[in-house]
Amino acid sequence: MASSDDPIAYFLEDMSYHGRSDRTIEAYERVLREFQSYLEAGNTRDDDRSVDLTEATHRDCLAWVHDRRKSVASSTIASYASYLHRFYSYMVEVGEFDRNPMTLVMEEMDERIDTDPSRRDVSVADMRSFVADIGHPGERAIVLTLLKTGIRAGELCNLDLRDVNLTGIAIPTGPVRPELRGHPNSIFVSSSPSAGASVNDERRTESNKRERDTVIPVDDELKAVLEQYLAIRPDSRSSADPLFVSTDRNWGQRLSGSAVHYVVGEHATEHGWYDSDGGAGTNVTPHYFRHFFTTHLRDRTGDRGIVKYLRGDVASDVIDTYTHNWGNRVREVYEENIYRLLR
Repeated sequence: MASSDDPIAYFLEDMSYHGRSDRTIEAYERVLREFQSYLEAGNTRDDDRSVDLTEATHRDCLAWVHDRRKSVASSTIASYASYLHRFYSYMVEVGEFDRNPMTLVMEEMDERIDTDPSRRDVSVADMRSFVADIGHPGERAIVLTLLKTGIRAGELCNLDLRDVNLTGIAIPTGPVRPELRGHPNSIFVSSSPSAGASVNDERRTESNKRERDTVIPVDDELKAVLEQYLAIRPDSRSSADPLFVSTDRNWGQRLSGSAVHYVVGEHATEHGWYDSDGGAGTNVTPHYFRHFFTTHLRDRTGDRGIVKYLRGDVASDVIDTYTHNWGNRVREVYEENIYRLLR
């Protein structure tokens, strides 16, 4: 068993218990050991003093990120920063560290999320036309859930019926998890599911990548579409009762990430928004929907904190501010500003 005298080994051992793949653990170790060596070499201090992982400040982290920019691509920098942020967040959560010096660094980097000018520019009116062309209730529910919540494809796949609290609908969905009690017409997106781990008595094949559990409002449009889908949803073959299940050869099994990408890709191709030779800048994919959600809701609300909360990637102090005042702030701002996509 790893000792907390070696925080990186401690973290990596816990990650293995959580079901992370060997490849993922090796990637974490490579980046974290590199950061540790950088600190110990005194590269961040004027007096060349060695710095321990528990002593690192946000300026030490910034110095390391800046140094990495000299040799790796910006997308790789983002991955490195994410690994370091997740490491510190976890160690704070389990009580091994007192603070996360990467919080300020990540908030600054988040300011640039989804602002790539090379991405396809899709208006709300264009997206409304796209949604109108989707006739299958299940596929429409998949697309509208992604567009209205900003969740990732894997997070959508990991939703169980207990993660959805819809009131006043004709279709009974059973008991909801405790976190949704008092939050009608909401979806709970957990931060815990990871590929290979067992959640709600079912082994998962997709990972949720958000920093924090999130309760996301369900507006009247999404509620209506989910009710239509639930009316024709096949019985689940899993005791976990996933929200979205397959209607093809894997009938009744939990929907996979590849199936979500296929559904979106098929409709995007028909709409002229996807080309096998195109890239992220031109193709509309499930991740593009997250970009669409972030861009349009941030522009409409002018409130980056709420958008970050809904995305699941904010610091604990911001989360505490909004979750403690849920009914009067997050839901109100969301419902006033979420775009309309049904004609």
